[in-house]
Amino acid sequence: MKKTLLACLFGLGLGACVNAADVQEINIAYVKAPFNLQNIVMKHNQMMEKEFAKDGIKVKWHDITSGAKQTQAMAAGSLDASAAMNTASILMANAAGNPIRIATGVAHPTSLFAIVGKPGPQMKIEDLKGKTVVGPKGTVLHQTLVAALTSKGIDPKDVNFINMDIPKGMTAMMAGKADAALLAASGIYKANEGGAKTIATAQGLIQPNLVFTVSGKFAKEHPQLVERLVKVNREAHQWIKDHKQEALEIGAKEHGISVKTAENLADGSHFYDTLTQKDLDELAADQKFLRENGMMAKDVNIKEIVLPTALK
Repeated sequence: MKKTLLACLFGLGLGACVNAADVQEINIAYVKAPFNLQNIVMKHNQMMEKEFAKDGIKVKWHDITSGAKQTQAMAAGSLDASAAMNTASILMANAAGNPIRIATGVAHPTSLFAIVGKPGPQMKIEDLKGKTVVGPKGTVLHQTLVAALTSKGIDPKDVNFINMDIPKGMTAMMAGKADAALLAASGIYKANEGGAKTIATAQGLIQPNLVFTVSGKFAKEHPQLVERLVKVNREAHQWIKDHKQEALEIGAKEHGISVKTAENLADGSHFYDTLTQKDLDELAADQKFLRENGMMAKDVNIKEIVLPTALK
């Protein structure tokens, strides 16, 4: 702890140092879907645990897949960070007064989010009017559905949308209790294998962006710890590059899929670790879309929600 204390004193100021020294546990959301290989590898190799063990800080992982539920946990103070959260959830959370900050990048999985129709005849987006669609509300998948419907001139209100997490949604759809479900990555493959047919992916509709986030409170009180979280996240990205086959095998096992499918999912994830101006522009475009479609109550300051660590 002495080294941490000195680093704080000379680099960040006494206030940040004292707060960091008081931290005994960091709570992080473990998000393996759609195919967050960086998070899977990070947890499998205990990279976060090793980073903070020398300071006596424990790392506790929480299985929370929904971005909306992650932001709720951060608001409640039970979650400090998320290894992968979609930017739609972040924008909506901040607009609702829940400060969530983007610490660094994770992936641009455009082809790994989809609207999938129940087994039977191939459905088109237009066929969803008057039908029941299940999926997680307030997420990039929800945004994909709204974008798909509006692209065909369909009012989202004309679809019976039921809020449901991805696994339950898939089960309901495959059982014929819903006409379509919002699925991601390996879930799409498994549904297709069971006879369900993909209606549309996010490709051409929205630009999904998954990022590593921290609560606004954690970012303000522990900037040095945020930098270390980002460092480990980027080390995980590099480890995947240096040990691709091993990383794919770890990811395949975690998702219960073949290594070949894991490779396809990894290729479609477009992993990255530093935001660019293009990402900031797309955040602004997403905000405009969410506002126009009643998914955000007010605008937020894009620059305020992106931490300096995300851009360097």
